[in-house]
Amino acid sequence: MHKKLFIPGPVEVREGVLSKMATPMIGHRSKAASTLQKNISEKLQKLMYTKNEILLSTSSGSGLMEGAIRSCTNRKAAVFSIGAFGDRWYKMAQANGIPADKFKSDLGRATTPKMVEEALKTGEYDVVCITHNETATGITNPVEEISKVMKRYPEVIWCLDAVSSLGGTKIEVDRLGIDICITSSQKCLGLPPGLALCSVSEKAIEAAKKVPHRGLYFDYVELYQFVKEKDYQYPSTPSLSHMFALDYQLDCIMEEGLDARFDRHYEMAQTVREWAKKNFELYSDERYLSNTVTCITNTKNFSFSDLNKRLGEKGYAISNGYGELKEKTFRIAHMADTSNEEIKELLSTIDELLLDMVK
Repeated sequence: MHKKLFIPGPVEVREGVLSKMATPMIGHRSKAASTLQKNISEKLQKLMYTKNEILLSTSSGSGLMEGAIRSCTNRKAAVFSIGAFGDRWYKMAQANGIPADKFKSDLGRATTPKMVEEALKTGEYDVVCITHNETATGITNPVEEISKVMKRYPEVIWCLDAVSSLGGTKIEVDRLGIDICITSSQKCLGLPPGLALCSVSEKAIEAAKKVPHRGLYFDYVELYQFVKEKDYQYPSTPSLSHMFALDYQLDCIMEEGLDARFDRHYEMAQTVREWAKKNFELYSDERYLSNTVTCITNTKNFSFSDLNKRLGEKGYAISNGYGELKEKTFRIAHMADTSNEEIKELLSTIDELLLDMVK
């Protein structure tokens, strides 16, 4: 039995998108490939509210995250962590020998503008890395307020991990002043995993040109120059199957309407939050709750593995808590092409199962 996924990636993928993955191949150096990749870039610029160049990468989002901190850090990076994926960005810096400091919030708490200000006023950092949406705790950082701080330090490169939010939450890249905004295919965009993408500013590229050892596969300068000079092509053979699917899915997203899509994600989030507060507790600071995934405290102390096994028998899957929050919390994702009706059906099924599990 297929289990409908309500986990924070990979997500349920529509049949129409899956069928586009089976499109017959074209040459990756052909004019058709250039046209395909150019069309994707132009649509992504609309989705990201940016005029910056778009880079596509056959990798997970982690690849472009590592490429960003390695390509752009001349002096030292300030990495702000609100959970597992901020920690991972810091680990990437360490693994590449890049000077970096980590500024960590307690689990369930956001990065505050004050934290960013305190770090940047030291003058030590030329790169700031921030997680927009943390799937481990269901927190979204206040980028509107953080943007006001960043604009006081225009020489600093701002990298944003929007892997689990872009396409489900409105992110106005240019207005906010984000230099590198990264996401990947398997979350809010509603594709299978395997493709990452980002927008990148000219400021970030000029800074990267001064870094002597940027690696190769994830070198932002090489990727950027190839796109500019080789008619939207890439140094290495890309996953054209993902690109066929992404081009189609972006058309579907535009047809739905961006505001309508963001509103749908908010509506689903509200449905899950209300249910969670009625039956359990929300784990994270309610001022900064994610619109794409909700983390719920297991106040009834049921066996999550037992619940998910029973859900699986009914054709559903949700997620356990992440890391040290395993069994203490559980997570329900509400992203990509999921509808509010599907969310309500899932919650009703959980209610029925818990009646038998919790006495």
